[in-house]
Amino acid sequence: MGRDEPTSSTPPDGTEESVEASPAFRLALYVRDIGTSVGAVVLVGAFLFAVSGVWPPLVAIESGSMEPHIDTGDMVFVMDAERFSGQEARHGVVTAAAGTETGYRTFQQSGDVIVFEPNGNEQRTPIIHRSMLWVDAGENWYDRANQTYVGSADSCDELQNCPAPHAGFITKGDNKVTNTRYDQVTGASTVVRPEWVIGTGTFRIPRLGYVRVQPSQLWHTSVSIPVGGATAPAAA
Repeated sequence: MGRDEPTSSTPPDGTEESVEASPAFRLALYVRDIGTSVGAVVLVGAFLFAVSGVWPPLVAIESGSMEPHIDTGDMVFVMDAERFSGQEARHGVVTAAAGTETGYRTFQQSGDVIVFEPNGNEQRTPIIHRSMLWVDAGENWYDRANQTYVGSADSCDELQNCPAPHAGFITKGDNKVTNTRYDQVTGASTVVRPEWVIGTGTFRIPRLGYVRVQPSQLWHTSVSIPVGGATAPAAA
């Protein structure tokens, strides 16, 4: 009778096992996993950009100036203002004054919430606040303003940015404690030109933005803290 032959094709010295466990093989698997993850993120980002027309389409909120409708740590999806604009929109933005007349609401109140460059300065942190009024260049808008939001001013002469230095939006944060006056009264920004508007907020994802928020800022959610870096969002 002849000698029994091995029935397994695996070399008896364990060569295959040593190849699979080699550093080069593990590195290849790691690179493949990283590439797959990065590719998925790129695809999702490209899709969101295609839908919104704004980059970045998601912004993290690092201020309490829009509470209780947008909270610190939320992530807000931002859409190009000219896309799917509401009735009575100006340059794609519906003001709170117009929204009150038509019933148009976002984030539980009348009018659009906009992300804009304060004073048109691209180097400053963008602000996310509600558009309240549209004013024309040179307009005395004091009489159309909500008197609660103009502070102690008794006339246009006592009000910053009145008459309006140019056409644009009067804005304000929703927080009734920290944002009691218009941004154009506090000096947060002059009247917001349409070209300074980055986009309009459409919906929020609660707490997802905490991954972008500095831990030191999370203890001051009642204070309007501007966002630094590439994340966007809320200021006083």
